[in-house]
Amino acid sequence: MKKQLVKIASNLFPNMITSFAYNQLTNPQVRKLRKNELDTLNKSEKENFNYNNINIKLYTWKGGKNKVLLIHGWEGQAGNFSDLIEILLENGYTVHSFDGPSHGYSSKGSTSLFEFSELVGVLIKKFDVKSLVSHSFGGVATTYALFKNPDIMIEKYVLLTTPDKFTERIDDVSEVVGINKKVKKLLINRLEKQTGISVETLNVSDFVKTINVKDALIIHDINDKVIPIIRSKNVHRNWAASQLKEVEGTGHFRILRTKEVIDTVVNYLN
Repeated sequence: MKKQLVKIASNLFPNMITSFAYNQLTNPQVRKLRKNELDTLNKSEKENFNYNNINIKLYTWKGGKNKVLLIHGWEGQAGNFSDLIEILLENGYTVHSFDGPSHGYSSKGSTSLFEFSELVGVLIKKFDVKSLVSHSFGGVATTYALFKNPDIMIEKYVLLTTPDKFTERIDDVSEVVGINKKVKKLLINRLEKQTGISVETLNVSDFVKTINVKDALIIHDINDKVIPIIRSKNVHRNWAASQLKEVEGTGHFRILRTKEVIDTVVNYLN
C-alpha cells in the first residue's frame, strides 16, 4: 500500500490501517541470502527446535571450547553473520546461532519482540554460553531476555548497533508506512492491550541498568540510516559495563561484513 494512500486511508478507515501497521510490526519479510551466507550455513550442524509449537532452526559450527551465541536482527537470519562465523571458527570458537520465529528457515507466522526475546533466553541457557553478539533488533531481544532472566550471567557481549526505545520503533514504522497520529495511538493501544505492558517501559537503556553482563562493546556507524547512532549512545550512557566504538563507512548492514569490525569483535571476545 503506497504511503500517500495510507495517509488518506488513516483518516477514513483508522481501524483498518491500524491492523495494516500492526502487521508491518509483527510479520517480518524473509530476505534472500547471498551465496557465501548459504555456504556458511551449509557447514553447520542443524537442529529443529520446538519452541511454543514453532519450529526454530538452530545452527552450530563446532570449533574450540570457547562458545558464542549470535543473535540476528529483525528480518535477519543466522546466515547474515557468515563473515564473522568464518573468522570465529579460525580463532577456535564453537558458534551457535538460530533463525528467530518467522525468520529465515524457521516456521512462518506473526511474531513479536516478546516471543523472540523469550527464545533468546531459552537458547542462552540451552547452549550454556557466556559470550554473545547481536545485530540491530537482536540487541533489544537480548537485553530484554537478560532483564527478564537475572540468573543469566554473561562475560562479554557485543552489540553491532542497537535500537533503544520501542516507541522509536513505532515512530519509524509510522513514518515509513505513512500513518497519522490517531492510528499510531490506536496501534499503541492494541499492542499494550495484547501484552499488558506499557510500550513506554520497553527501552534498552533501561534494561541494561540491571542486566548481569560483565563487559559489553557497542559498535555503531556514525552515518547509520536505519538506526541513528544517538540510540546506541543513549544505551551506552546508561550502561556502566559498556564501551562504545564509532565506525564509519559500514552503514547498518555492511557492518556485519566489514573486516575492521569483525577483527574488533574477535579481538574483544578473545
